[in-house]
Amino acid sequence: MMSVFLYYMPTVLLSGFAYPIANMPQLIQWLTFFNPLRYFMVIIRSIFLKAVGIDVLWAQLLPLLVIGIIIINFSAFRFRKTLG
Repeated sequence: MMSVFLYYMPTVLLSGFAYPIANMPQLIQWLTFFNPLRYFMVIIRSIFLKAVGIDVLWAQLLPLLVIGIIIINFSAFRFRKTLG
């Protein structure tokens, strides 16, 4: 239980949910680009508060797609490795 908390807490804090990313130190701002929750938060805020469509959100969906493809390929590679 504690390991789950230690994983998700930094992810939420670096997503821009609690603190604006612009107020974080420069190094931490660069690290947030690898956090999928950062892009998801922008999408959710834009949909609920501004009622924007997919034509505006493609810039946030593209990094999510890239991160998803990388993670799925890495997972498939690791799964094949454990089977063999």
